This record gives sequence, C-alpha cells and structure tokens, in this order.
Amino acid sequence: MALSAHDEKLFELRLERSRRDLFDMLEGLYGRHPDFAAFRNQVEDRMRAAWTRRPKDLKWLDMKRDLEPDWFQRPDMVGYVFYIDRFAGDLKGVLSKLDYLEEIGATYVHFMPCLKPRPGDSDGGYSVMDYRAINPAYGTMKDFEAVAKAFRERGISLCIDMVLNHTAREHAWARAAIEGDPDKQAYYLMFEDRTLPDAYEETLLEIFPDNAPGNYTYEEKPGKWVWTTFNTHQWDLNWANPQIFLEIIDIMFFLANKGVDVLRFDAVAFMWKRMGTRCQSEPEVHMILQALRAACRIVCPAVVHLEEAIVSPKEMLPYLGRGAHDGKEGNLAYHNSLMVQFWSALAARDTALMTYVLQTHFPTVLRNATYATYIRCHDDIGWAISEDDAEAVGVTGPGHRAFLSDFYEGVFPGSFSRGVLFGVNEETGDKRISGSFASLAGLERALESDDHDAIHRAVERVLMGHALMAAYGGVPLIYMGDEIAMLNDYSYRDDPHLAHDSRWVHRPRMDWTTVERVRQGDDGSPEARVWHGVRNIMARRRVTPELHAGHPIRVPFAPVEGVFALIHDAPTGPLLCLFNFNEETVDVPGEWALSEGISSFDDA
Repeated sequence: MALSAHDEKLFELRLERSRRDLFDMLEGLYGRHPDFAAFRNQVEDRMRAAWTRRPKDLKWLDMKRDLEPDWFQRPDMVGYVFYIDRFAGDLKGVLSKLDYLEEIGATYVHFMPCLKPRPGDSDGGYSVMDYRAINPAYGTMKDFEAVAKAFRERGISLCIDMVLNHTAREHAWARAAIEGDPDKQAYYLMFEDRTLPDAYEETLLEIFPDNAPGNYTYEEKPGKWVWTTFNTHQWDLNWANPQIFLEIIDIMFFLANKGVDVLRFDAVAFMWKRMGTRCQSEPEVHMILQALRAACRIVCPAVVHLEEAIVSPKEMLPYLGRGAHDGKEGNLAYHNSLMVQFWSALAARDTALMTYVLQTHFPTVLRNATYATYIRCHDDIGWAISEDDAEAVGVTGPGHRAFLSDFYEGVFPGSFSRGVLFGVNEETGDKRISGSFASLAGLERALESDDHDAIHRAVERVLMGHALMAAYGGVPLIYMGDEIAMLNDYSYRDDPHLAHDSRWVHRPRMDWTTVERVRQGDDGSPEARVWHGVRNIMARRRVTPELHAGHPIRVPFAPVEGVFALIHDAPTGPLLCLFNFNEETVDVPGEWALSEGISSFDDA
C-alpha cells in the first residue's frame, strides 16, 4: 500500500524532526558494525512501512497530540491499573466495565501483562513467548483492538507492558536458538562455559535470590549457559546485536497500530551488559531508549513511553532525559521514591526523611515528561533508602530499612500493618514487603479487632495516600481494588502455581459485590468511605489547573513535625498541599504559609 502525497510529506517532516535524535543514538550503539549503513536503511524502511499501515483514526490522534504535547501532563489524567482476568475475566468483560472506569475518573488504563506468556509460571505474565498475540485466557487481538477503540471513544488512553530485557524461553527466537540456529543464538547472551559468566557474576546482583539464584542457566540441548537475570525461563536479549533493535521497533509499531497509547517498557535498567558493573542503567540503555522514543515520534507520535526502572533517584531521572537529551527519553517514569517515602513517613510518623529525599534528589520541573505516581502496585515494596539519605536525618540505612520491613510485616511493637515478606536476602538482611494498600495501612488488623478508631485512622491513611499521588503532579495510578479498600487475599497460598510468590496477596479478584454496594451511597463502611473519598480526590484534581505537571514543584520543610508540604508554583499562583502523618490533628502556623508565598487559603 503506497502512501498518499500528504502522508508521505508528513512522514518526511517527522523523520527530519527526529532524525538526529534517532540516528545519532544508533550510530553510537552500532556504528562500528560493518553493515551499519544497511542497518540504517532497514530502520528507515521499517518506519515507513509501519506508518503506511497505521490506521487513519490513529494518524488523526498523532496530529492531535503533536498539537497538544502536554496531553499526558494535564490534571485530568488519572490512571487505573489491573490484571484483565482479575478485573473482568477477559477483554470482553472489560468492555462491560467501561462505565465503571469512567465513574472512577480513569483517563488512562494500564492492562497488566496481556501479551501471550509462556505456559505455567510466567512471572506474572512478564515471560512473553509472543509479542504479537494476546494471552488466550483474555481473548484475541481482535478483542484487544475493540477495547482500544472503545477506550479512545471515551477519552481513555491504553497502556500495556512490553518487556525489553528478555523473552520467554518458549519464544520462537529462543526455540530456534535451542535448535542451534546461530543467528537466533546471537539474539541472546549464550556462553560455551562458565569463564565469562563467573567473571560477570563477581559484580552482578541477584534479583530473585530465593526462587532463581544467580544470573545464568545451563541449557542442555545447545550445551550453553544463557544469561537469565530474572528467572531461568526469561532469557536476556543481546542488545549489542542491531537485529534486536530492528525486531523490537517492529513489535513496538505493531502494538502502536493496534491502538496502544502508552508502552510500559519493562526491566529497562538491565538491557546492556558491561563487565565489572552491576549491568544496570549503563549509558547504552539510555541511548536505546532515546532511539526508541525518536522512532515513535516519527511513526506514531501519539504514543508515549513509560520506563519501568525501579532504581535510586540518581539513576531514575536520566530515564526521563537529562542534560543534552533533556525531554528526549521517557515520557513517564515511576516515582518509586514517593511511594517508599510515604510508607516510611507513615510508619515513623516523621516526614524529615521524606522531605529531604524529595527536596534533594528531584528537579522542580521536567521537560516533556512527568512521573507516574503511585502508593501501591502489583509489585512488592523494596525499601530504596540510601545510607547517605538516612544519615542526613539522623538514622541509619540498614536500621531504618529493617524497621520498615518489621513494621509492615506487622511484627514491630505497635504496628498497625499486616503484610507478607517477599525476597528475603539472608546475606544483606534486606526484606521486601507484599500487601494491599488497605492491609498495610491498618484496615485488616483494625477490622479484626473491631476497633472503630483504628478503622477510621486506616481509612484516613488510604485517602491521604491517594491525595498525595493526586496532588504531586504527573499521572496518579490507582491500583485495582484500592478504591474500595480491598484487603490481603491469602488464597494464593492454596494455588501451587502462585504459592511461592507472596506478591499474589495483593493481586485479588475484583470484589464487584462491594462495588455495587458502595455505588449506592456512603453507608459508613470503610469500603464506602474510601470509594467516595478517592472519587472526590480525583474529581478535585481534574478541576485544579495548578496540578499540571509542567508547573514547578517545591518541597519545603514544614514547621510542624510529621507534616509534609508540597507547593506547586503555577502561573495562577502557588498551591500549597499539606499532609499530616501524625495520629492527631496539628496546627500549621499561617505565618509560615505566608512566608512561602501563600496569600489565600482554600481546602484544595
């Protein structure tokens, strides 16, 4: 199918706009390959072919978002995250829940892994065997396209996961590699013996020390060691091979042309390997991601990228583009520090560390990018608190991390929480935590003891967390079930496929019976209070222009212990947001607010 004269001209204009952003990165990555010129031509040919195949309605969306590049930074963006089967059974079931998504204010919906996974244990869907097919349990690609179209008609953007670091062992490329295909073996990192793996292992970390120790797996048939950072069935891709870039952009454009608005690139920190390092966040990772972003700006500029890099603030910010590449890498990145610091301040009833970290490590504003803010998600909580940050406010890193693990497991004296340990590292002593928002915030324990005051405090904690992620700017992500205060689901322990992974404790099936009850009105139950509270918070956010992510943010130290302050310096004037992590009401001096430029007071 040939391009029209209009489409050909538009493609050329976008190619010229992003040519250097794309090809400078590719030359840095692959310029020494003898066939680089042919590779460069292949990249351009594949972009042109994908643009030719792009549906007309998506080309119009490209135009609209080119004219409104801040569309994902606006305060009407509210995200909702769920596993398709646990939310609605399958994709056709999702179509029956569109009114519900609108009711909670969702304008961005993230389907947890929905591409075809390997059979059996698939790391929750992150072990993908076919990037061009939907998990058969959810439906077909035709069903997926129908949902994407229905979302567009209601102004909802669709986000899905695309794993960049690895494929499943059952992927067609890996199967060919097992059978001895040298080209496909070059798609992965395979070694004849342990010499190089052992040398790399000296500086590598273990991601799943309990379930998948080490970073390599021996494959009998080819007689080689395969790099497997995460699980034995997840084979790391060899991004030093330019053929991988070609394969990945083909998949990226395919998904974009099916109606995906946000591509969540999973496990990006691990994509490039270098001897003597942790093989995380190497400079080439950023070059790859910048090239992928530039390619999307040429073919499908309506699509934005969410980089999944749960790393320190110093490592995370470059994923949103810094320095010469400011605004040219990811559009979105998870604000892991905001989440960790919320739970830290809640346990300690002290916001000094939270304020210090958010004030010290994060810029006041980002260019062409923003954060995905969240308090709970599908994953565990790792206590990403550095020794330097902890010591800056008078605590120790190991001591504070141990306190948080004990507190949220529920074994620390006076803890209100009920959580489950995950990923215990016996060598370092680090322990991560699983648990639902409501259970970690104290509701499960409070309901068991029928303590009405404790129930009230737990509800307030849940609402404050949602208010924080809504007020920080960026895209707040509501995790399915948190809006009705769903508790831990321990039934995973009875499923042999899930029992080894405590993260399933906070991956319940949606409680539609409770949903129908709370939609009838506020009956005073904790579920109803949270439901109506969360909806009110997100509704207030939508009509508060000061929360646009393009406005600078200040994080001053509040004059009252246990209070966290956040100021948006908007053109209409500053907006002060206060969060009380104490168990009781406190007074914040008006003089302090005036000194920060706040001249009028409103319950916003």
